[in-house]
Amino acid sequence: METVDVLVVGAGPTGCMVAGEVALAGRSVAVLEKHESASPLSRAFGVHARTLEVLDTRGLASELRSTGTASPGLALWRGTEINLTTLPSPFPYLLVTPQVNVDTLLEKRATSLGAHVVRGATVTKLWQHDDGVVVRAETPDGEREWKASYVVGADGVRSAVRDLVGQPFPGEVLLRSIVLADAHLGDPPASVVTVDVGEDCFAFLAPFGDGWFRVIVWDRRNEGDPAFQGDEAMVRDVLKRATGTDFDLNRIRWLSQFQSDERQVADYRTGRVFLAGDAAHVHSPAGGQGMNTGIQDGLNLGWKLAAVLRGADPAILDTYQAERHPVGKMVLRSSGATIRLMTAHSWPARTFRRYVLPFLLGREKVARRTSGMFSGIAISYGREPGDHKLVGTRAPDVPLAAGRLFEALRDGGFVLVLENNTPAIDSPIRVERRLDAGPCLLVRPDGYVAWAGDSRTGGWRTALQRWTK
Repeated sequence: METVDVLVVGAGPTGCMVAGEVALAGRSVAVLEKHESASPLSRAFGVHARTLEVLDTRGLASELRSTGTASPGLALWRGTEINLTTLPSPFPYLLVTPQVNVDTLLEKRATSLGAHVVRGATVTKLWQHDDGVVVRAETPDGEREWKASYVVGADGVRSAVRDLVGQPFPGEVLLRSIVLADAHLGDPPASVVTVDVGEDCFAFLAPFGDGWFRVIVWDRRNEGDPAFQGDEAMVRDVLKRATGTDFDLNRIRWLSQFQSDERQVADYRTGRVFLAGDAAHVHSPAGGQGMNTGIQDGLNLGWKLAAVLRGADPAILDTYQAERHPVGKMVLRSSGATIRLMTAHSWPARTFRRYVLPFLLGREKVARRTSGMFSGIAISYGREPGDHKLVGTRAPDVPLAAGRLFEALRDGGFVLVLENNTPAIDSPIRVERRLDAGPCLLVRPDGYVAWAGDSRTGGWRTALQRWTK
């Protein structure tokens, strides 16, 4: 039996994010992946602003940025747009890049920090004890067992870990016949994500660059056909009906189809076992939030596991459920509402989509809230009565005397950001001084504000102890 601090099941972006955080803290971590080699195919394609910020706090955003195309917004039906360039972020856009680039980057980071990835490992058994969890898996070398202090199931929609701990996955099927394709367009739309709808279909296009686009199409007429198989002719037909043109589609290098479900587990934690990413929640592709939500799950859980392994109160692991379950629920609701609007068939719903929604999105406040929600910039966690209004919110990339905040977070620890006119202070954590106006901030390893106020009160020390003692 092999012993590790944390065992992660699933080597996708969520699992590798968890593994990287645990390894960054110097703890042992193994990752079991049922596939014997990394898949070159990509379902996800968009990296939102908040995820890019997360990656920037670990020194990864620049490398990923070089692999894709920055889309400054979304072009919707009837000339409606969602403008991302006004986001209060260093990354005011949607980065369109195949998921394989994200997978490769996060796995490379995890293994470089010491995580061990075991491929071809299919988990078959799991037992929990007072002091840890035992997992059995079939591997190319035969049956093997691991014992870990904690286990993370990041093994996707058909999670073996979720089944083994007996967590139901309630929800419903939304659409059964969505088709994905990577297509080359001779007469492409502008370099923004383009969404349009027809009477009984929709089309979605996202630019990879060099004329290549991720195309997602759906046709209501295929929903009741169990033998339906998407092909190039179907993709071309739906593009014409939804957008008025097939954009001179001249080549498809990959095509797949999938069923879109809307599901979420009630409990992200079962004893010493946690669920993250698609193992915990799955929803429609509208908004492109699936991979992004999973990566942010992974960071939230990863640094907390590392803190507990270093001696922090194990009770902080309960905050993973408290913080991330509501986010998953919000994503289900927003993406579900979006896909239902895109596929609406009734006259009132179609009227709302055609006339009312463009009017609403044309209003600055609504547009700002919409872009903040889909990009993840607006996601925040709760705060206690009496806390500063910034507690629980995402910390912006504050300019510091020695650089910027996102750079200061790269060692995976807490950062105390002092007011710009405050003298030096003794602290067990990294201390920086902000160059702009604003209060003192105690920033968590995941870039959220744990405390804010006047540094002279010492309130940050109490907040720090809550998370580290």
